[in-house]
Amino acid sequence: MSETFKKVEGLTDHVKEYITTRVELAKLRFAEKTSLTIGNLIASIVVAVLFLFVLLFGSIAGAWALSDWIGKNYAGFLIVAGFYLLVAIIVWFARHSLIRFPVMNAIIKMLHKKEEDEENKEEEQ
Repeated sequence: MSETFKKVEGLTDHVKEYITTRVELAKLRFAEKTSLTIGNLIASIVVAVLFLFVLLFGSIAGAWALSDWIGKNYAGFLIVAGFYLLVAIIVWFARHSLIRFPVMNAIIKMLHKKEEDEENKEEEQ
């Protein structure tokens, strides 16, 4: 009878170790996904800021060139501003299909990519 209790105690210890290991694994996976997502977010923000600088200075140069071509200093800047207003209106009305859904899909793919890679490795073995 005491032998059975020892086996049950050993089994309980193994179950506790297994649960602890699974919890630690879940924490590590969460940390990995979080760090990957935050890293990609920071990289995207840096690229977006740099792109905005290029867009700003390019717009100023284009507006200045249009002003020289038309002959009136304000005309080129108004044309560029009107162009951006038109683009902003188009983006506003198409924001769900142009921004929301692609961003959601990219985040979902990023979060599930690692799981798919792990599953593929397990299937190969």
